[in-house]
Amino acid sequence: MKTTTAARNNGIQWTLWTQLDDLALLSHNFNQMQDKTTRLAATSATTGLGINKRKTELLKIHTTANTPVTVGGEPIREVESFVYLGSVIDRQGGTDRDVAARTRKARAAYIMLKNIWASREISITTKLRIFNSNVKSVLLYGSETWRMTKVTQQKIQTFINTCLRRIFKIR
Repeated sequence: MKTTTAARNNGIQWTLWTQLDDLALLSHNFNQMQDKTTRLAATSATTGLGINKRKTELLKIHTTANTPVTVGGEPIREVESFVYLGSVIDRQGGTDRDVAARTRKARAAYIMLKNIWASREISITTKLRIFNSNVKSVLLYGSETWRMTKVTQQKIQTFINTCLRRIFKIR
């Protein structure tokens, strides 16, 4: 990656000690994206690595360009959204889909702790600490990138209130 973006101010800094699992290339125009993709494929090939064309996805935002970006002559599959580092990325900013996905994950975390919520030997204070550290943290992961609207806030607060009512056994 460092070689791919060397001598250009549009790349990601990468050190020898940083492990590269996923990669996102960002560009302002088609030519820039095709150039980065071609250089990444060439640089990867010199180290014995290759771009997995089945796992590679392209998301275009605010463009009218219909020319496909290619890797080795094959076009990269265009998508409407994808998951990157646990967050949903889409043309609209991903907030609604990301909030729904985070809520599902937080609900699963909440359900996994059902024995704790039902326990009479664990204090309410401890249950709240467990809820905040194991459920709320899952719910709010990546929330600093969300477009926070009243509807989004309401959805998050409704989920939290529902969980707390069940923990406190309030109907």
